[in-house]
Amino acid sequence: MSTAIPPTPSTTHAIADKSTAQDLPKSTHHKGFLADLFFAGAARLATWITLSLLVGIILSLVWGALPAIRKFGLGFLIKSAWDPVMEDYGGWVMIYGTLATSAIALLIAVPVSFGIALFLTEMSPRWLKQPLSTAIELLAAVPSIVYGMWGLMVFGPVLSRFVQMPLQSLLGNVPVLSKLFSGPPVGIGILPAGIILAIMIIPFIASVMRDVFQVTPTLLKESAYGLGSTTWEVMWKVVLPYTKTGVIGGVMLGLGRALGETMAVTFVIGNMNHLTSLSLFQPASSITATLANEFAEASSDLHRASLIYLGLVLFLITFIVLSLSKLLLLRLRKKEGRPS
Repeated sequence: MSTAIPPTPSTTHAIADKSTAQDLPKSTHHKGFLADLFFAGAARLATWITLSLLVGIILSLVWGALPAIRKFGLGFLIKSAWDPVMEDYGGWVMIYGTLATSAIALLIAVPVSFGIALFLTEMSPRWLKQPLSTAIELLAAVPSIVYGMWGLMVFGPVLSRFVQMPLQSLLGNVPVLSKLFSGPPVGIGILPAGIILAIMIIPFIASVMRDVFQVTPTLLKESAYGLGSTTWEVMWKVVLPYTKTGVIGGVMLGLGRALGETMAVTFVIGNMNHLTSLSLFQPASSITATLANEFAEASSDLHRASLIYLGLVLFLITFIVLSLSKLLLLRLRKKEGRPS
């Protein structure tokens, strides 16, 4: 004599779900299948449109710069002459100005942004955290031309009087550093442009760092604190390794912003297309500043092609920087789990 086994709750729910699925009309399944098909097609279409735009931009830049590429070749990258009258062009001065100002901006902005994110996530009192976060984010909404005017009219004279002159008096006789800080202390040049760029990209990097620091599991930090770690040790050995991808992404976002900035740099860099020394006080130019100043007034085809060549070089610089950041992330991931 067999005994009946009473149904368990899980069995009852499974039977109910199966019967519900069987009771659904075929039109509902058909609509779901069409929705999935439409979503997959839209995603593929968006991807191909983006890739097509990227390829189209590259091809248009190469085509527009073709006369300059044929005449100057790769020597354009290391040639410092820029003479529209004699039709002699070289991009080294602009490339150097772009890389130098971006490097100065990163050297200033990354430590400051890290300190801001550390204070907001670990040390700030609750009543100050939200107002300070809002104030930092509001800096990112200020137009770049406002930073440029402020840098030229307000920050430049202050920098000239209280930074450039004391640096020249202090380091004027030092063999190597004297060359970096020589030149007229007039408040314009590579150093002022780099500082303005740093002020502009600090909100972006600090906001990203703050957000990625906040997603670190509290259990990890409390465990480190329980073992006797200081706040710095927790940030350096626990939070940073856990959030390295986001931190590097924030730094690359700031670097991309610095490389492509136009109006703020145009106001304070000096717009000089001839490089007489490697001094940080020397007026120079950048790729974006040169494009903004000369593209509308370029009269000859070779002049216009040389400017487009500069745009192509800036595109390649940005691509190389992003590729190096990806390689850095891959190396960091390979080292995970290895003893330091």
